[in-house]
Amino acid sequence: MKNQRRAMAYGLVTVALWSTVASAFKLSLRHMDVAQLLFWSALVSTMVMLAALAIQGRLGLLLSYGRAEWLRALGLGLLNPFVYYLILFKAYDLLPAQEAQPLNYTWAITLALLSVPILGQRLSWRDIAATLVSWGGVLVISTHGDLAGLHFASPLGVACALASTVIWSLYWLLSTRDHRDPVAGLAMNFLCSLPFCLAWACLVSSPLPRSAAGLAGAAYVGLFEMGVTFITWITALRLAENTSRVGNLIFISPFVSLLLIHFLVGEPILSSTFAGLSCIVAGLILQQTGRRAAA
Repeated sequence: MKNQRRAMAYGLVTVALWSTVASAFKLSLRHMDVAQLLFWSALVSTMVMLAALAIQGRLGLLLSYGRAEWLRALGLGLLNPFVYYLILFKAYDLLPAQEAQPLNYTWAITLALLSVPILGQRLSWRDIAATLVSWGGVLVISTHGDLAGLHFASPLGVACALASTVIWSLYWLLSTRDHRDPVAGLAMNFLCSLPFCLAWACLVSSPLPRSAAGLAGAAYVGLFEMGVTFITWITALRLAENTSRVGNLIFISPFVSLLLIHFLVGEPILSSTFAGLSCIVAGLILQQTGRRAAA
């Protein structure tokens, strides 16, 4: 049954949790390396998904899927969480959180660009304008406002942050052909990714956490970035009478996230970060208004 008030409540909870994860990434990486954070957060998220299915009495869904569905889960699981979070965590390891977070936020622009060759969609003039505005914001953030010098503080960090948007977009585009139950499908993807996450941790580091603080951070990331927020956001969209009103809530998240990065991580927020993020969000709003006008 549709219920807009409940939909907005679920949406606000999701956005509030999303706003904390950039700080959680950075704080966790003070106590864990990238490989360890990937393994433990993916493990916690898998447990959350399985628990959600068990509570709903739908755990048996996993046994109802055949070889083709599990092969799909393997492929999608390699993209997300394995490759996506491996690259994203590396970006946060190399960049200040206030830079990595807005750059990763351009995934919606990347999604529109990749929809052209993969889904055969066409770019409108609004899509092109939105891309230029958002990428202008990327340049402002990456160069700390020094557009003339084009000096990047961490070229590899910027590359990782932008590459993560490509992986995330590919994951969602490939998921458009996925007809599995959303929660069961994600649980399958994460289950299939766990051996790769563990193997990578053993290869480059050690799966054993160095401290309880690191383990707590990984648990938070797995619970609220990869796990609970997926369920609450899906619930919000299913309950919504007006999905665009719920969707607009995501534009609050990056600005709240900047405040939390300042107070929790201790990063002084640069004026170039705020200006660049404003450009990115303006581009996303331009893109979204164009789609609604076309609809």
